[in-house]
Amino acid sequence: MISFEKYQLDNGLTVILQPDVTTPIAAVNICYNVGSRDEHSERTGFAHLFEHLMFGGSVNVPSYDKVLQRVGGDNNAFTSVDITNYYLTLPAQNIETAFYLESDRMNELAFNKKSFDVQRNVVVEEFKQSYLNQPYGDAMLLLKPLAYKVHPYRWNTIGISPQHIQDATMDEVKEFFYTFYRPNNAVITVSGNIQTDECKRMVNHWFGNIPMGKSYHRCLPQEPEQTQSRFMEVERDVPCDCIYKAYKMCKRTHPDFYAVDLLSDILSNGDSARLTQKLVNESKLFSSVNAYVSGTFDEGLFMISGYVNPGTDLVTADRAIQEQLCVLKEQKIRDYELQKVKNKVQTILDYAELAVQDKAMNLSVFEVMSQAEDINKEEKKYADISSEHMQKTAQNVFNEPSCSTLYYRARKKMQ
Repeated sequence: MISFEKYQLDNGLTVILQPDVTTPIAAVNICYNVGSRDEHSERTGFAHLFEHLMFGGSVNVPSYDKVLQRVGGDNNAFTSVDITNYYLTLPAQNIETAFYLESDRMNELAFNKKSFDVQRNVVVEEFKQSYLNQPYGDAMLLLKPLAYKVHPYRWNTIGISPQHIQDATMDEVKEFFYTFYRPNNAVITVSGNIQTDECKRMVNHWFGNIPMGKSYHRCLPQEPEQTQSRFMEVERDVPCDCIYKAYKMCKRTHPDFYAVDLLSDILSNGDSARLTQKLVNESKLFSSVNAYVSGTFDEGLFMISGYVNPGTDLVTADRAIQEQLCVLKEQKIRDYELQKVKNKVQTILDYAELAVQDKAMNLSVFEVMSQAEDINKEEKKYADISSEHMQKTAQNVFNEPSCSTLYYRARKKMQ
């Protein structure tokens, strides 16, 4: 159980304070309610670009990292399809430096041409290195638009094309910032060795005068039900064939999410998981195979990927995966097997309540997704999942008409 206090400033900034006197450090997490799903289809990659621009200097702080490092702090950030998240840790007595830094860049970035050009080029090169010039790097760039036809989840956080970032103008970047990176579109969480009253005073001092932005009403196109399986096959210069399968699943806040998440663990979490035992160790069809859920705020994907051993046809490998999914649909999971994956989840949840950085981040994300209070309901929601619920969920999710499949073949070398 994580205890915390939550309130809101007049400018709409949601503040969560989570005191923890057992540690000498403090963590500050700012989660902005903007991800790649909020981008225009002709200007994708903007949320990810801002992950970089936010470290490129604000009006009063040319170098964010230098100031933070002087007081013993560390920081990082990540972008997803749903959120953009910034987090830092530092000695608790220096926490006001964190508020100064974060409030200054929330108020206004430097928006100078040099920083913009540098960060834009960094993102373009990241796109090329990590997605276009990396073995299997473009797999998700192919699978996502195969699975989604209208919803903006059809592109990755990096975007559809590096050209979108290359063509971005300063005016477009400013408009994106003043739409989404406003206090009324953000949650700040502070966890660690803090005095609540003093922390409130500092938060109000540094963030209270930042102007709120205009209200943003998210109205995304809803993905129609997929009633026919989709298929794509490509050849690339890669070491071995690979298969990717994406089944439609519920969103993160749906009650069935917990059963779907446990199904992914049953299939591939650990050496004793079913796909590993059956398809890697016994049949030797795959060198490795994994199952994972997207866990997105809107309806997501249950994905399975596997590297196929030489001499194994992809059709055979595909059929073997489907057979294992059919077992989950036709037979109830044994109690001890279900309890085993629940125990692993319980361990993860327990560890997430130890580190101040994890607590700050998770509270922020839950508040953006639904409400921070829901974080204390996770343990029971997983524990209450029955084998009957697991079987019914498997029957709903693992249907080939709602599946998109990518055969990623290794290009045959000329003799």
